Amino acid sequence: MGNQPKRILVTGGLGFIGSHTVVELQNDGYEVVIIDDLSNSKIEVLDGITAITNNKPEYHQIDLKNKQAVADFFANQKIDGVIHFAASKAVGESVEQPLKYYENNIATLVYVLQEMVKNKVNHFIFSSSCTVYGQADVLPITESAPTKPAESPYGNTKQIGEEIIAETTKVEELNAIALRYFNPIGAHESTEIGELPIGVPQNLIPFVTQTAAGIRETLSVFGDDYPTPDGTAVRDYIHVVDLAKAHIAALKRLLDKINVQKMEYFNVGTGKGSSVLDVIKAFEKSTGEKLNYKIVGRREGDITSAYANTTKANQVLGWKSALTLEDGLESAWKWQCKVKSQ
Repeated sequence: MGNQPKRILVTGGLGFIGSHTVVELQNDGYEVVIIDDLSNSKIEVLDGITAITNNKPEYHQIDLKNKQAVADFFANQKIDGVIHFAASKAVGESVEQPLKYYENNIATLVYVLQEMVKNKVNHFIFSSSCTVYGQADVLPITESAPTKPAESPYGNTKQIGEEIIAETTKVEELNAIALRYFNPIGAHESTEIGELPIGVPQNLIPFVTQTAAGIRETLSVFGDDYPTPDGTAVRDYIHVVDLAKAHIAALKRLLDKINVQKMEYFNVGTGKGSSVLDVIKAFEKSTGEKLNYKIVGRREGDITSAYANTTKANQVLGWKSALTLEDGLESAWKWQCKVKSQ
């Protein structure tokens, strides 16, 4: 017997980022176990993953809010590491339903960590967010930028989540990495998986592609009076496949035991800011589709500008984004066309 492949649990593994990360894990020779409660994803995503990798991952439909179900799962599985995506993620909804967000994002994290500690699973990667920085004083944002009071319950759950994990690593065997994502976009080049927003999209790119596809009449641009070059908000759009690969780099760092702190933080972005109007122009240019958009008022909780300083991830993790904004938009459009034709 050679070395057994490491078994990695991916919670929320049928979601947008989770599914792309499962593909990269499988491509890299890991054995993947997915937990997903299908509250914001579809079981068909499992077929998409299988079509890409010719390897159907083990899947369990478990609601992580069910503490006993989490305990039973860990008691019956040999797991080498956990990548934790499972969480509710709509900023606006979190303002309307804070308790739902605290239960879904914090209670579930605690239950997973409790079982990891009990079962001596010591490698944990947390899906965090650049929302922890709020409107940073200095751009681009480095990992040492102070975390600001969160603008929304969603953002607060990411801050609290990081704190819970850090405090746990101080007293347990656990080693953890928090990846602070900027704005993930795009889809797998196979068009087998992509972003499947259920209901009205919360993110810019699905709104762009659904407008181009005629599903939505107009694209609302929230505010053109920001102190930015063209007045629209600036974000760092990272291709979801690049983002998925950052998780593999982080996992290797933990499994190879080369992390220098028990809890580490890395920004995952491109290092380049693009305004909403930049995105619209790039989409029209890369797809040849015209977008019907209108400027409306600012949206509550939105910040002016956020883009990453990625030096630490580039140098310490040995990871760098390779795909462009245009790549992301083109793949998102191909995915939208495929979904619409089904």
